[in-house]
Amino acid sequence: MRVGRSVLAIVAVSCAGIVMPRTAAADEWNKETVLTFSQNVEIPGKVLPAGTYVFRLADSLSNRHVVQVFDEASRILATVLTIPAARLTAADDTRITFDEQPAGTPFPIKTWFYPGDLSGEEFVYRTHTN
Repeated sequence: MRVGRSVLAIVAVSCAGIVMPRTAAADEWNKETVLTFSQNVEIPGKVLPAGTYVFRLADSLSNRHVVQVFDEASRILATVLTIPAARLTAADDTRITFDEQPAGTPFPIKTWFYPGDLSGEEFVYRTHTN
């Protein structure tokens, strides 16, 4: 009788491990990253005032180069198409690079790399010609 209950308990615990969601797996899939900027920054089509934002890849199997930006209250601020970016060495932390900008304007985010990844996202800006 004890053996039967022990086996039942082991099976129940094993099933619970399969059914319960794992937050780390979700973060790996969508690359969710919380970023805090001390100055205004720019993403294509939008200036983000200094503050905290959540960057994540859109939940899409067909295109993994769509970045969504949310505010601290989880309201979506922008959905941006990006292109693949590559680096030679992975880093243990999130890496953001900025493009050059004229004095007094927000820093445009150029690339975003998730920790441990060699591939990332490059933000593409329209160039204005006169």
